[in-house]
Amino acid sequence: MAKGEGAESGSAAGLLPAGILQAAERPAQVKEPKKKQQLSICNKLCYAVGGAPYQVTGCALGFFLQIYLLDVAQVDPFYASIILFLGRAWDAFTDPLVGFCISKSSWTRLGRLMPWIIFSTPLAIIAYFLIWFVPDFPQVQVLWYLLFYCLFETLVTCFHVPYSALTMFISTEQSERDSATAYRMTVEVLGTVLGTAIQGQIVGQADIPCLLDPNGSAVTSEGANRTHSTTSLRETQNAYLLAAGVIASIYIVCAVILVLGVREQREPYESQQAEPISYIRGLRLVMSHGPYVKLITGFLFTSLAFMLVEGNFALFCTYTLGFRNEFQNLLLAIMLSATFTIPFWQWFLTQFGKKTAVYIGISSAVPFLILMALIERNLIVTYVVAVAAGISVAAAFLLPWSMLPDVIDDFHLKQPRSHGTEPIFFSFYVFFTKFASGVSLGISTLSLDFAGYQTRGCSQPAGVRFTLKMLVTMAPIVLILLGLLLFKLYPIDEERRRQNKKALQALREEASSSGCSDTDSTELASIL
Repeated sequence: MAKGEGAESGSAAGLLPAGILQAAERPAQVKEPKKKQQLSICNKLCYAVGGAPYQVTGCALGFFLQIYLLDVAQVDPFYASIILFLGRAWDAFTDPLVGFCISKSSWTRLGRLMPWIIFSTPLAIIAYFLIWFVPDFPQVQVLWYLLFYCLFETLVTCFHVPYSALTMFISTEQSERDSATAYRMTVEVLGTVLGTAIQGQIVGQADIPCLLDPNGSAVTSEGANRTHSTTSLRETQNAYLLAAGVIASIYIVCAVILVLGVREQREPYESQQAEPISYIRGLRLVMSHGPYVKLITGFLFTSLAFMLVEGNFALFCTYTLGFRNEFQNLLLAIMLSATFTIPFWQWFLTQFGKKTAVYIGISSAVPFLILMALIERNLIVTYVVAVAAGISVAAAFLLPWSMLPDVIDDFHLKQPRSHGTEPIFFSFYVFFTKFASGVSLGISTLSLDFAGYQTRGCSQPAGVRFTLKMLVTMAPIVLILLGLLLFKLYPIDEERRRQNKKALQALREEASSSGCSDTDSTELASIL
């Protein structure tokens, strides 16, 4: 690309006005090697910390909302499935909507993305806290949870979509963005550990009552009376509120660190161009970009597999494996294992390539899911499986966000004048995964209802236990295998990444070293 431009400019030298030619030649006379733009460790850490709020709250909701609605708020399984499906579906639709609004946002003194993060944070933490509050009027419970669940998901989307797109604006260097992404993924997995530990350990300290009688008549698991059951239920509700308060505090602290420690950077060639293209045209270009379609389709299936495990794991441990008082510790083991293996996968993808990391990292979950389906009640083996599964969870966390910038770079080379499309790339990737997860979570909860799930039961019928086993083991295995087959079609390998990097670097150096005025640059580009 750079060679072609050089040849054309040489042949067209006689056609250029003298003023433009002199301005274009000046940089060549003082040509100096461009200093590599590097981010400090502090910059990377501040950027990475911004990923924690989404993961802390998302982990708490993903692992605990289903069992909270069924056993604590005592919502009927059918209505619980509606809340979970509509909440996730609404969350999915808000992603492209917020992406559209961001693409129309103009640059401010704080940047184009930061104002969204700043103004959504206080409202989001209020809505999050109210999700975990049980209203005193049972007749409005369904509306209450649906309203605040959808409201929170809208507000956290206003935080997460601009934060995700921020990856493209913290540095112009691929290696620096990959490094910052690794920092981010480590902190995000650590955020899931915090969400699991805070929610699980605080709630786990409460005496969650269960009813031996399917009709909820008189006895609990410990032979106490109804009064004790009601008191224990209230203590459990208060424990959920306490956990929500702690997580909301973490949300605020992380948002403040992100805003104070990260500065958006515009691409040099972008600042010389006209207004961004329209959202509809940008969406059409993005959705017709082959590598993007193939990437999100592959990750759609693999993400759906891990979301099925996440949404049903608490119930699976409680009723199928019989570890009612251990599921929060098993979750913690998975997330700690994932946290410690993120640096390994970052090293692995730099040494062997991202596609190889996808195949090995995500497929490594399959044998452990099979083992989980075969074991009966063995706590030690379950912990071993949990630690091993965390290794695959780390790969599933890191790789999508590490590969999306490569797709965007490839798009920029094919559509060099189509800037401002970054939020569309990120928002529609999240849209497809969230919508699919909403469908899966709604269907899985509805399946439990059809199987005869008993609210607050100490045990569940055999059909419920079997359904949970299929949802946590066999269904994810099938989805992972389908996703890996689709990745065979993904065209951006390491060689193409290197070529794209060189071409983009040439474009940036040409734009940043140009001595032309805006008018002369436009005239020069049109003549060339």
